[in-house]
Amino acid sequence: MDSLNIKEQTENSIRKKFHKVLWSRFAKAIVTYDLIQPDDKIAVCISGGKDSMLMAKLFQELKMHDKFPFELVFLVMDPGYADENRRLIEDNAAALGVPITIFGSDIFESVFNVKQNPCYLCARMRRGHLYSKAKELGCNKIALGHHFDDVIETILMGMLYGGQVQTMMPKLHSTNFEGMELIRPMYFIREEDIKRWRDYNGLRFLRCACKFTEACEYSPEENLSKRLEIKELIAEMKKVNPQVESNIFRSVENVNLSTVIAYKKDGEVHNFLDDY
Repeated sequence: MDSLNIKEQTENSIRKKFHKVLWSRFAKAIVTYDLIQPDDKIAVCISGGKDSMLMAKLFQELKMHDKFPFELVFLVMDPGYADENRRLIEDNAAALGVPITIFGSDIFESVFNVKQNPCYLCARMRRGHLYSKAKELGCNKIALGHHFDDVIETILMGMLYGGQVQTMMPKLHSTNFEGMELIRPMYFIREEDIKRWRDYNGLRFLRCACKFTEACEYSPEENLSKRLEIKELIAEMKKVNPQVESNIFRSVENVNLSTVIAYKKDGEVHNFLDDY
């Protein structure tokens, strides 16, 4: 299939076959959490994976609806990809009709010899570089492609491995880049539907192309991680309770502070004994 047909097919699939599970949920998140305002300039951050590439196509669709004026920059940071991985991102963007802006960094080299939490450090550094470049380009927001499954996995990971109740927020003000905001418009989209869209259109994207994993990037085997453990745990619980995923999500919408022993707000700890 040539590039023009790939672009047309993927766009038609968003409008028709996957309209309810992709486009409608994308639009719902934007409305529910007031993610976009008129005259925003948004850096749509593309890692080369399925989530961010779909997000780029959904933003293009939103732009075509022309409900209000806003600008888009499709921003790709190359943190030190192998040549074949960078080419895959460039080829996919060209085939899908996404006009990407690429800039480089040396993040992979910086974290390669870090022993503890290299993935956490890498993610923090990547976000900082994206904020910086986006602001340089005149953007006031960056958009990341985290989806519903990322949200509920983060909730459980925080509880089981971090000893805290927290979630991945749909939008955040940057603490280090004044006037910048992070938004997550894929917040209600399920990962299984993203995979179905990818496979339906015969697309192949990067998974994680860092120096730790790029050797097995095209292997069918998954890299073991805490997040994979959580995915498997949720899958097992779903066999008994089909509503478990939505219940995990709703748990952070229905926090009853009168039954919480202690909580933090703006760095200050509050205890139930304070008002007992």
